[in-house]
Amino acid sequence: MTTRKPLTIRLHDSDNVVVTRVNLSAGAEISEENIICLDQIPFGHKMATSAITAGEAVKKYGQIIGFASRDIKPGEHVHLHNLVLKDFDRDYAIGADVKDTVTEAEPASFEGIVRSDGRIATRNYLGIISTVNCSASVSRFIADSFRGDALAEFPHVDGIVPICHGAGCGCSNADEAFELLLKTLGGYIRHPNFAGVLVVGLGCEVMQIETLLQHSNLQQTPFLQTMTIQDTGGTKKTVQEGIERIRAMLPETNRIERKPVSASHLILALECGGSDAYSGITANPALGAAVDRLVRHGGTAVLGETPEIYGAEHLLTRRAASREVGQKLLDHIQWWETYAASQNAELNNNPSPGNKAGGLTNILEKSLGAAAKGGTTNLVEVYGFADAVAAKGFVFMNTPGYDPVSLTGMVAGGANVICFSTGRGSVYGCKPVPSIKLATNDAMYRRMQDDMDINCGDVIEKDTSIEEMGEHIFNFILKVASGTKTKSELNGIGEDEFVPWVIGATM
Repeated sequence: MTTRKPLTIRLHDSDNVVVTRVNLSAGAEISEENIICLDQIPFGHKMATSAITAGEAVKKYGQIIGFASRDIKPGEHVHLHNLVLKDFDRDYAIGADVKDTVTEAEPASFEGIVRSDGRIATRNYLGIISTVNCSASVSRFIADSFRGDALAEFPHVDGIVPICHGAGCGCSNADEAFELLLKTLGGYIRHPNFAGVLVVGLGCEVMQIETLLQHSNLQQTPFLQTMTIQDTGGTKKTVQEGIERIRAMLPETNRIERKPVSASHLILALECGGSDAYSGITANPALGAAVDRLVRHGGTAVLGETPEIYGAEHLLTRRAASREVGQKLLDHIQWWETYAASQNAELNNNPSPGNKAGGLTNILEKSLGAAAKGGTTNLVEVYGFADAVAAKGFVFMNTPGYDPVSLTGMVAGGANVICFSTGRGSVYGCKPVPSIKLATNDAMYRRMQDDMDINCGDVIEKDTSIEEMGEHIFNFILKVASGTKTKSELNGIGEDEFVPWVIGATM
């Protein structure tokens, strides 16, 4: 005899809403809450479990996610039509939840690529990096010549990646946007997953190659070469010269072997996109459990998307290892509030139509689920966009919520593996870094198995524990870092997802 699964999910004893497991019709009996459903409620959406008066706080995860805009009855659907945001005080309590860091006696390992300078790579690419949009097509033409069977005699080379973008000129060389682009391009040039890089410029742009190299303390070598279209003699000559330079790098790039290295060399970027209500119930807390494991094994995990932890920042400041670290995070939050106001925007505009269709009403609810990716260990450092990540443990990077921009910053900072949770079904990929896709629910996973690597919907459908799913994710991270291809890699996705953060005027 099988036991009927509950129709709803209660996330905290103090909550006055629950999350539906299935599509519910009016009149459905919710025996676990002793209420009757009053509306048609899609799966993943919220149902009131008690009377909520107008102006009263609505709580999910044991946290305030908004306030009732009118009286809400038990069994009623709670969403955009009756839930609004209001300002309320949060207790940041910096450092209140800091705890001793536990380390594993025998750290896990993966099969990494050890570069001659000691850096550890998870992939073995050559990169062609444009300084400006004006050299993007030439960069792509060079990379295109190595498609198909062109690399057949170099089986240990993962590919030739063009890193192209829409910026690099029409700006001041002394403003914030230019500084961000310098850091981002420099971070990609230095990334260990690139065995070698060819930097291609037009010649007259604001983002001069010499400036880029000086800013990043880089010098030309046989595996860091530069050229400009104007000096080389135009499109055809530059493409041919670029092909010859990349071809000269291939034999040595191919001479690699993977060796066992400590998991402490992993820098894991954490992202969620196309989120739904299950993101904060299955995939994100399971990813958080994997993060806790990685930290115990000496590795680093990077949480970003500052607009998408807005409203949940008090949960992170409580874990800040020092007052300075906690204040850095709050300073970024304040910057975003000011920046959004200056653009006549508000941070609650962050949730997309897909997020809302998936049951997420506002930024507070979305952020509380998103922050779960960061696990439970101490927050040891906070970085600016594209800053080089040096600390070990759980850290934060100030990035926008837009997935390609956010991950561009984290990869520039040194991330060598990505875990990307999605409820609606994102198909993001990221060369030169492998991106692992975590599905939050069973239905989407089954529809999009060719894009999803792990089905975290098993937490709901098969009662897999968060800890068990976290262990599964952690072990898969080690496999991918050792060379196992992710679904996005098998689909060839990742060459168009380099999107630098552009702030300010384009002139």
